[in-house]
Amino acid sequence: MAAAARLLPAVTLALLSCFPAAVSSRRDVLELGDADFDYLATEHETMLVKFYAPWCGHCKKLAPEFEKAATRLKGTVRLAKVDCTVHSETCGRFGVSGYPTLKIFRNGRDSAPYDGPRTADGIYHYMKKQTGPDSVHLKTEEDLQSFINHYDASIVGVFSGADSSRLSEFLKAAGLLREQFRFAHTTDVRLGSEYGVHSESVMLFRPPRLANKFEDSVVFFRDYLTIGSLRRFIRDHIYGLCPHMTLENRDRLSIRDLLTAYYDLDYRHNTRGSNYWRNRVMKVASKYIGRGLTFSVANKKDFLSELEDDFGLGTSDGGELPFVTIRTKLGHKYTMREEFTRDGQSLERFLDDYFAGRLKRYVKSEPIPERNSAAVQVVVAETFDNVVNDPDKDVLIQFYSPSCPHCKKLDPVYRELADTLYSDPDIIIARMNAVDNDVPLGYDVQGYPTIYFAPVGKKDEPLRYEVTRSVRALKGVESSKTS
Repeated sequence: MAAAARLLPAVTLALLSCFPAAVSSRRDVLELGDADFDYLATEHETMLVKFYAPWCGHCKKLAPEFEKAATRLKGTVRLAKVDCTVHSETCGRFGVSGYPTLKIFRNGRDSAPYDGPRTADGIYHYMKKQTGPDSVHLKTEEDLQSFINHYDASIVGVFSGADSSRLSEFLKAAGLLREQFRFAHTTDVRLGSEYGVHSESVMLFRPPRLANKFEDSVVFFRDYLTIGSLRRFIRDHIYGLCPHMTLENRDRLSIRDLLTAYYDLDYRHNTRGSNYWRNRVMKVASKYIGRGLTFSVANKKDFLSELEDDFGLGTSDGGELPFVTIRTKLGHKYTMREEFTRDGQSLERFLDDYFAGRLKRYVKSEPIPERNSAAVQVVVAETFDNVVNDPDKDVLIQFYSPSCPHCKKLDPVYRELADTLYSDPDIIIARMNAVDNDVPLGYDVQGYPTIYFAPVGKKDEPLRYEVTRSVRALKGVESSKTS
């Protein structure tokens, strides 16, 4: 415990000296504080607020994307920010406990957490969906066709009148789920007759561009209508047998074991060509329904860095043929090395080997160091489990980028800390190049340097080291070692 007590304050001082103050943002992002938050927030029907700290690496990474999105959204959705190191009262009032925290406000009221993408394009598209009513009121057949003929899926409720109790529940669900899905409703039951609907019902229309012979384009909700049952229905049917994975929906798809075929997919300009390979994936996928694997297709150009960095696939490899990968919810990765054949046989062989456990996982790792006797141990992906998850050692692990200036500035202090504790057999000070090595599941590294403490007895619950919580972090480590 004494060694840990010496360790964490030293890291705090090092990090405080490494991060400069944040640069003020462009005027398109409204700055709010304790004195004017309530007054100014109520002036905007829809507003996205970023609660941040100037020293936070993730906040700095988000800042330029947030500012670009604010410029694009000007006149429709207002973007604002609150510096929690200065305006702690407001941040505390809205339950902000980490940075950055993004929340959606409607007329000054905390409406929902923002759980969308954190790129300028992603923020723009996500927040554009926040404008207008929670559910569009359809009055004519033309309204219905216009609504469902859309790039994204549509959920449409058909009700007998404005006083319908099921409509009331539907609108509540739309209010809660509008960030993720498109909702519309009608009080004219006749609008559903074309789809065999003659009484109150809810229909899910898959995007027309994804129509195929392997599944229905319209799915009917038949359970008792509650917010929970409708949410489950949408979750289970929204994507279908083989969804189009994008930067915006990737996180929602990645909660499952996911196979993805990457190729030159472009639904905006070449729907037929994009569906050529998707239909072949779906033909194979239909044979593996119920095996616990989700299938998807994606535009190779949208995920070039992921293919290169996460799977070691060259962007020029394969020509027009799809790359195929599997990423499990536990973070395990597999790649199909055989070329994708048009008859789908190569994909079937790949899947048979996957389900039989014959595939070797892909792990991006630097070579294991031949000598590793310095006070700061070098960890690579291949040695992470042996070093950091050593059940008898408390381990402080720094994830860094070779090009990160803050990491370089931290180096001498980190080495001095390691030298001080080198004689303690129970503590390891380590660092890993997070650019050239896979970061294990459970370690959230989105900026550099990122530091975690993996104590004895809690290797599956590593403690993220936050500069602003030095006292609490120290107490947490002490309690974990004395418990």
